Amino acid sequence: MTNLNIGIILGSTREGRLSPQVGNWVKELADKRKDANYTVIDIADYKLPLLGESGTDASGAAEWSEAIAKQDGFVFITQEYNHSITGSLKNALDYLRAEWNNKAAGIVSYGSVGGARAAEHLRGILGELSVADVRVHPALSLFTDFENGAELKAAPVQADSVNQMLDQVIPWSTALKTIR
Repeated sequence: MTNLNIGIILGSTREGRLSPQVGNWVKELADKRKDANYTVIDIADYKLPLLGESGTDASGAAEWSEAIAKQDGFVFITQEYNHSITGSLKNALDYLRAEWNNKAAGIVSYGSVGGARAAEHLRGILGELSVADVRVHPALSLFTDFENGAELKAAPVQADSVNQMLDQVIPWSTALKTIR
């Protein structure tokens, strides 16, 4: 069987965001496993204006659709803004439907309380998109896993948590691939 494709979705487009650091750290850990093809997918690279907004350039939508459709599963990097996920992540999720269906996902969150509230909101959205999210959830604290709230310095336990999450994402993605 060929390796699965797992997309690591960066959930923010804001200037000064930390999601690229977190996404690259997750990819570095994941690549050591050699159990899937891991790709960082940055929603900032796609032209996705607010869904349904008239007169806007949504030229990135087809490319976004293609990038998501070829994935077998996901790891969402989500940060907590105002007790929820970012508007850009919600918008990117809403742009597609079938491309998300019957795939598995893990969530890596960060924020002042580890991004826990954002992760819980994301779980509800993923359920509506027929994405099966796994239980293990690495939650990075801005106070203990980032130096000066800006540079990722994750505690060793966090790497263990990422691997435990991927230990669930891979078999779930494998199983769900059989029904797509």
